Amino acid sequence: MDAFTHAKHIVTKLNRHGHVAYFAGGWVRDFYMKHPSADIDIATDATPEKILDLFSHTILVGLAFAVVVVVIEGHQYEVSTFRKDLHYLNGRKPVGIELCGPEEDASRRDFTINGMFYDPLEDRIIDYVGGRIDIEKGVVRAIGDPYARFTEDRLRMIRAVRFASRFGFHIDPETEEGIKANADTLLPAVAMERVWQEFNKMAAFPKFDEALVEMHRLGLLSTIFPSLKQLHLNDLKHYVSSFAHFPDPCPTILNLMELFPHASLEEQLEICQFLRVSGEEVRLLQYMDRLRKGCRHQDLTEWAHLYANPNSEIGLKVIAARFPEKERKIFLSQHADRRASLTVHIDRISDKKPLLCASHLIALGIEPGKGMGRLLKEGERLAIEHNLRNPEEVLSYLQKTILWNAV
Repeated sequence: MDAFTHAKHIVTKLNRHGHVAYFAGGWVRDFYMKHPSADIDIATDATPEKILDLFSHTILVGLAFAVVVVVIEGHQYEVSTFRKDLHYLNGRKPVGIELCGPEEDASRRDFTINGMFYDPLEDRIIDYVGGRIDIEKGVVRAIGDPYARFTEDRLRMIRAVRFASRFGFHIDPETEEGIKANADTLLPAVAMERVWQEFNKMAAFPKFDEALVEMHRLGLLSTIFPSLKQLHLNDLKHYVSSFAHFPDPCPTILNLMELFPHASLEEQLEICQFLRVSGEEVRLLQYMDRLRKGCRHQDLTEWAHLYANPNSEIGLKVIAARFPEKERKIFLSQHADRRASLTVHIDRISDKKPLLCASHLIALGIEPGKGMGRLLKEGERLAIEHNLRNPEEVLSYLQKTILWNAV
C-alpha cells in the first residue's frame, strides 16, 4: 500500500470508532498545490490513549503533547490529538496543552497555507484559516497575530522565508513586520541544530540564494552570523550569485561558505562548530581547502589523490562557479582531461591498491621502517608521474633514485 492508503486506513479506523480525523499540515498544502507528497500527518479528536488502544503498532512520541506515531508496514504516521497550546517557554515549546476541536487546533498552527485539513473519506479540504486563498495569492501569512506566533516559536521566522522561497510566494507585510521585530530573539531560543536543519531544507529547493538574501533583509541572517551585520545587501547578492553555477545537488555547507569568501580554513571550521554540523561537513571543507591549494600547482600525484575523493567533481564546480563563463569552461575542461589521463591511478587510489607494496620491498631486503615508508611514497609518485602500470616498472625507476641508495 502507498502512504495515502495507509493514512486513509488510520482515518477510517478512527472514524469507525466515532472519532473525527483528518490529514493535516504540509501534506494538505502540497495536495492543494498538486505537489505529490508521502509525508502525511493526521489530526483527530481521539485521545492518545484511544489511539494507542486502536492501533497495535505505535510509538508514543509524547503523551504530554498528545502525539502518537502509528506504524503500518514499516511506515510511520504521526497522529496528534486536536489541541491548543498553553503559553510557550523560551520561544520554542509550549508548557502544556488543552484538547480542543479542529478549528481551535488550526488556529494554533504557524501559517495559513499549513493550517488546512483534508478529509480523505469525503475528499474535501477543511479550511478555517484562509489557506486556499493565500495559496492562490502566493502569500505566506501567519495565522492570527504574527507577533504572537513568532514569540511562541521563533523558528517559524525562518520557516516563513523557507516556504516563500520554495513556492515563489511573498511574505505578507504584517507577517514580515513580525519577523523584523523578533529577528534578534531567534537565538538562543532556537537550537542551532534546528537552524542548520532549516538551511538544509532551503537548500533542497531552487532559490536558496534568494532565501538567504531575504533572511538578511529581515535581520535573521545577521542574527545567526553576527559578522554579517554590516554586510550590504548588494554584496550578499554578489556572493550568492555563484549558486547559479553550483552542482545540483550541492552540500549546504558549501553554499553557506560563500557568505564568508575571505574566511580561512580555521574560521570556516569555527562556523561548522557553531552550526553543529557533522564530521562529514568538516571533512568536506578540509578537502575543499586542499583542492583550492592544489589549483595553484600541477603536481600530478596530488591531483590523482584529489580526484580520487568522491567530492572532487562537486568541489571543482564550486571553485569554478566564481569564474567568468569562458574561464569556467576552460577550467573544468582542463580538469576533465587531466582526470581522464589519470583514470588508472585514480581507480587504484580509490580501491587502496598501490602498485608497489611493502612485500615487494621486503623481498629485496628492505627492512620495515621510515625508510621503507619513504620508498613506498616515492614509488607511488613515480607510478603516477610516469604512468607506470606494474610493480616491476616502479622498482626499476625507484632503484635509480637517491632514496634507494640511502636506505
